[in-house]
Amino acid sequence: MTVHDIPPIEATLNAISTVLITAGFICIKRGNMRAHRACMLTAAVTSALFLVFYVAYHALMRNLHARFGGTGAIRWVYFVILWTHIPLAGLIAFLVPRTFIYALRGNFERHKAWARVTFPIWYYVSVTGVVVYLFLYVWWPAGVS
Repeated sequence: MTVHDIPPIEATLNAISTVLITAGFICIKRGNMRAHRACMLTAAVTSALFLVFYVAYHALMRNLHARFGGTGAIRWVYFVILWTHIPLAGLIAFLVPRTFIYALRGNFERHKAWARVTFPIWYYVSVTGVVVYLFLYVWWPAGVS
């Protein structure tokens, strides 16, 4: 395994998180709290693993960054996605643990209130993480500089 194998692993972890977040949402809407809890805890683990790989990749790559190779309108689409993804990803690092704490402590009213905010942001960050990977490494790769 090389450092260049890390971005597809990150994208896979984000995709798994997206599937688990979706399943968890469906489970709670159907009243299956046990399955919801399992899905969301597993989604948190895959998201945390993503973060470990993300930090490791950027520590190993130091000042090298993947460049976006698209031009024209698609370049603006990419940057709008990226510029919304980055600050929301930072926010998720606070929202997800806080939302989980309420659930784990049995304070389901507070958990539900926080989840109404956390869920769409976490979902967006998870989906756009995969999209950013596809933009950079599959659809419009320009290499690393």
